[in-house]
Amino acid sequence: MCYTQSRFNALLSACVMSLIATAGWSQSLTWLGTLPGYDRSYAYGVSADGAVVVGGARNAAGLGPAFRWTASGGMQDLGTLGGGSSTAWDVSADGAVVVGGAENAEGQQRAFRWQNGVMQNLGTLGGTWSEALGVSADGSVVVGWALNDANQQRAFRWTASGGMQDLGTLGGYWSAAWDVSADVSVVVGGAANAAGHDRAFRWTASGGMQNLGALGGYHSEAFGVSADGSVVVGWAQNAAWQWRAFRWQNGVMQGLGTLGGNESLAWGVSADGAVVVGWAENAARQWRAFRWTASGGMENLNTTYASLLTDGSVLVRAFAISPDGRYIVGAGYNAATNRTEAFLLDTGFPRRGDVDRNGCVDDADLLQVLFAFGGRGYRNEDLNWDGTVDDADLLQVLFHFGGGC
Repeated sequence: MCYTQSRFNALLSACVMSLIATAGWSQSLTWLGTLPGYDRSYAYGVSADGAVVVGGARNAAGLGPAFRWTASGGMQDLGTLGGGSSTAWDVSADGAVVVGGAENAEGQQRAFRWQNGVMQNLGTLGGTWSEALGVSADGSVVVGWALNDANQQRAFRWTASGGMQDLGTLGGYWSAAWDVSADVSVVVGGAANAAGHDRAFRWTASGGMQNLGALGGYHSEAFGVSADGSVVVGWAQNAAWQWRAFRWQNGVMQGLGTLGGNESLAWGVSADGAVVVGWAENAARQWRAFRWTASGGMENLNTTYASLLTDGSVLVRAFAISPDGRYIVGAGYNAATNRTEAFLLDTGFPRRGDVDRNGCVDDADLLQVLFAFGGRGYRNEDLNWDGTVDDADLLQVLFHFGGGC
């Protein structure tokens, strides 16, 4: 590491002169409402800082536009590609790039990449339909599914320079890619094998598509992947043919249990692979949003954050979690409006600038950023999740120094 004392002093002085107060511990639940003319909404993706949420607004027929929500601007209609409906499935770390599927004028769904107010049609693999389901942290790589010229569904990986790449299958007739790692090296999803069983896969350029197996049953599918591609989450059948959320690492698929019912499904995972979110049945066979950690197991978010829920509101499904594990988005029942709505849950942890996740922003956090300074990001020291450990990350620690201590 090469970092001069004078530069450090300059940054420290800037911090002191700005008189920015340290961040306090905060938890909040925001119901995002819906777009005018629509009666429900679902949130499927969240930016690294929790400032941008994407998803879809729907009417009674299940149709409606994709949205991009910010606290200052509310819910923005992203439109379509000339048709009547669209869905935003994911968003880049900085909230600038949104991906999903949108109908064209012929009523065919096409994968899109939205940026700066422009919705770009990503095309197909020779067929008529496609959908984008995931985007890399920097917005450069998009994954999803598309029909080829034989009308077969195939997982794809798209870049501006290379276009749409067919990732193949596991020997069967279909595949779909749901997520891509922050370092863009790993794609995950589901594909049919030669026996016609749907299986979760992990794809790399060098190794191709790897079958991740199941939990004793026949079927599985992967929906989320950690920043470095080492941890994969999704759902898999057990020997009793029940859906169970799983976390896969180092060749081992671990079932995450339920909330007292029979089934569960994992949809999102934090950058370090330590926190998993999704939904599971409780003892009354009701779906409830969950968060899983190795130390705490599967917890019902409605129990953990009961103080934020009023008048019978319920968090039903958690679809995504921010890289640091602080923000969770999904859909639930908002009792105040008596409808299904997208939600943004700020768990308050980790604090801004808390690199080592111990609840205190102190010298240890500062030193971690300094020692990693100038290196490749997409790890805890990359606090703003822009791919590089730099001044912006150091300033976050300085601005919030002493918080929680």
